Amino acid sequence: MKTATGKLPADVTGEIEIDLPGSVYLGLFIGSHSADDLETAHFSNVEYKQLPGATAARFQMPKVTSYLEVLDITTGTHKVVKEFTGVHIEAPNWSPDGKWLVYNSGGRLYKISATNPGEPELINTDFVQRCNNDHVISFDGKYIAISAGPAEGGGSRVYTVPFTGGIPRLITPVGPSYLHGIAPDKTLAYCAERNGNFDIYTVPFEGGVEKRLTTADGLDDGPEYSADGKYIWFNSVRTGLMQVWRMKADGSEQTQMTFDETRNSWFPHISPDGKNVIFITYTKGDVEPGQHLGNKNVELRLMPAAGGEAKTLVKLFGGQGTINVNSWAPDSKRLAYVSYKLLD
Repeated sequence: MKTATGKLPADVTGEIEIDLPGSVYLGLFIGSHSADDLETAHFSNVEYKQLPGATAARFQMPKVTSYLEVLDITTGTHKVVKEFTGVHIEAPNWSPDGKWLVYNSGGRLYKISATNPGEPELINTDFVQRCNNDHVISFDGKYIAISAGPAEGGGSRVYTVPFTGGIPRLITPVGPSYLHGIAPDKTLAYCAERNGNFDIYTVPFEGGVEKRLTTADGLDDGPEYSADGKYIWFNSVRTGLMQVWRMKADGSEQTQMTFDETRNSWFPHISPDGKNVIFITYTKGDVEPGQHLGNKNVELRLMPAAGGEAKTLVKLFGGQGTINVNSWAPDSKRLAYVSYKLLD
């Protein structure tokens, strides 16, 4: 799961992501600028509270019922594949053969039949047991690339593992790195924080030297390849609100694709046939442009891949975890997503 990035609320001066043990001590400290000076400091109006957003949610998720749903874009109808009472699930992928829906829950990956859902099956990821909601299946269906926090801490890393399960291979030794896309040749695309800025990077499937594709100030996120491997779709705050963008796979011709001044648009997912793009939106003012929070009223919107007017397909309670990663069915007609209901 990601921390909220980009613009901070007015009363927040900064934020960092760290991995905490089960018990921690919280306090304030101050020191003089000179070792020879003795100074006294007084604090007032000090309050400790858990901030809203992904960082807080990571440690204290509200109890929810999760609904794994499928939307048919040709008819506008949707159905619940499975209801998970009191269980928080996120980010479904649809396997290229159409048989499975893959999602994460409690740091692990699971798959469930897309046509005859029964009990979910755990996907063996061996020592990687802190998976977040950034995972993608390769176009040939043989591998899953995953993002997960390493046991030793230090922020999310990218790994690959066979779809049937196995021992993960570490791809990005530097974190935080959040996987979002796999090209047909298996090149990986991810959002990573390097030197204080979140940008889009690529790296060969076997690992190696990462390549930076974006350099704009602020957050660039959600990079995802088109099925022909020619383009990467992503979202960026570089023009103010979060908007959908597209660039060539080498990072050239970065082009803004949405111009909505009433919504923040996140996580564009291009259909396998290359014709349509689905993305999730938050109402302007409900979140900061660089935030994608959970437990919000959001919309799933559809636009032509060539650009043009987008339309709302469904309104739901969700956000973080709803469609963080590509969840198109192979037929390009259906889309899997997660909605939520808070439990008392």
